[in-house]
Amino acid sequence: MRWRSLIITAALLVGVPAAAQFNRSPERQAATEKDYGATLARLGITHMRPGADGYNKQSPNYVNYDEAKAGPSSPPPPIMTTAHPTAAWWWKVRRPQLVRLFEDEMYGRVPPTAPKIEWQLVSEQQATKNGIAVIERHYRGTAKGSSLAIDLSETLPQGTRHTPLILELGFPEGFRFPGAPAPTDPWTAQVLRRGWAYAIIVPYTVQPDDGAGLKEGVIGIAAQGKPRGLHDWGALRAWAWGASRALDLFSSQPQVDPKRVAIEGLSRYGKAALVTMAFDPRFSIGFIGSSGAGGAKPLRRDFGERIENLTASGEYHWFAPQFLRYGGPLTVNDLPVDAHELMALAAPRPLFISAGNLKEDGWVDPHGSFLAAKEASPVYRLLGEPGLVGDATPAIDETRSDGCIAFREHDQGHTTGPNWPMFLDWAARIWSGKSPCTPAKK
Repeated sequence: MRWRSLIITAALLVGVPAAAQFNRSPERQAATEKDYGATLARLGITHMRPGADGYNKQSPNYVNYDEAKAGPSSPPPPIMTTAHPTAAWWWKVRRPQLVRLFEDEMYGRVPPTAPKIEWQLVSEQQATKNGIAVIERHYRGTAKGSSLAIDLSETLPQGTRHTPLILELGFPEGFRFPGAPAPTDPWTAQVLRRGWAYAIIVPYTVQPDDGAGLKEGVIGIAAQGKPRGLHDWGALRAWAWGASRALDLFSSQPQVDPKRVAIEGLSRYGKAALVTMAFDPRFSIGFIGSSGAGGAKPLRRDFGERIENLTASGEYHWFAPQFLRYGGPLTVNDLPVDAHELMALAAPRPLFISAGNLKEDGWVDPHGSFLAAKEASPVYRLLGEPGLVGDATPAIDETRSDGCIAFREHDQGHTTGPNWPMFLDWAARIWSGKSPCTPAKK
C-alpha cells in the first residue's frame, strides 16, 4: 500500500483528521466524548450500534468487502415520487423536499446566526510557479467579535481576466505527511498550465474537525454558547458553507469567472465538496474524491464504512444531531434519503466521481459510488442533460466521461492524484462548450 493511501485511510477508519493524528490532545478527546454523550442524552438514545471494524478480521463487525454480501439492505429511496415528473416539478416540489430532508435528517441547517465573514488580504506577491508567472494572495476570513481566522490562499496566472478557478477543500499548499515525497506533477501546476487559477480553503480553520470543536469555529459562533439544535449544521455543512463564502470573494474579482468555479476535495473533504455542490448552485463543477459514506457511497450498501461509523464519536460532529438516531434506535433503512439523491441535488451541473482501487480504497466503496451515480442520472435526463453514460461498470483506469456525471476508479489508493488530468480535460471540454454537458442554470 502506498504511503499516502496508508496514512489517510488509517485516519479515515478511526474518524480522526489525518493532519490531527500528530497533535490531538487527550483533553480534546475527552471534550469530544463529553459532547457526544450529551448529544445522545438530548436525543434520548441509550445504545448505539458499532460500526464496521477495519482492523480486526476476527471481529463480528469486521468490514465487508465482498460484493455478494453488500446488499443493499433496502431499495434506495425513490427520487421520482410522481408518475409524470417534469423539470418544473423537480425545481418547485421535489428538489426543495430533498433539501429539507437532507438538512433535517443528515447535514443540518445553517442557522440564521451564522457569522458574516469579512475577508482580509494578508499578503499579495508576484512569483513564478512551475515556470509560470503568478500572483499569490493569502486571505484571512474573520467574524466580528470572535477569534475566527479562516485560511484561504489564491494563485492566479498574471494578466488573466475572467478565468476558471479550482477551489480545493484541503490542507495548506505545500503540506505533506511526514516522510512523503513531493508529487512530480502537482495538481496546482496542471491547473496553472491551462491558464486557470486555483485556491485552497483549509476546512478545519472554518470549523474544527472533532466534537470538542463544536463550541468553536463557525458552529460555535452561531450557537452562541448553547448546544446545537437537533437539526443544526455539522462540520460537513459548515465546511461547504465556508467554500461558499470563498466563492463570494471570488465573484467580486475581475480575474475570476464566477460561472466557472469548481469545488474539489478528497475523503472527508470529498464529502464536503459534494455537500457544497448540493446546497450552492453557483458552483459549476464538482470533483468528488473518494468521499465514501456521507458522500457518494450509498449508505444502504454494507460495503466498507457503515452508517454506524458516521454516528460514532469520531465522526458524529460532521452531521446534525438528529442523524445520530440512525445509528441507534433507527437504522439506515429508516433514513429517507441516500447518496444518489445528494448527487441529484447538483443536477444538471457536472460531477466527476473519483475513487481508488478496491484493495487500497475499498473503505469508500468505489462501486457503490458508481451505482449511486446511475441512480441519480434520471434527474439529469429530466433536466435535459445526460447523467452517467453507460451501464457496465468501468474498468480500472477507464474514464467514463460522456455525460454530466463522470466516473473514474484509478489504480492507486486513497488519492485524487491519478485522476486530475482526466478531470481537467473533462472540465475544459465543458467550460469551452465542446461537451454535450453544459452547466445549465435554473
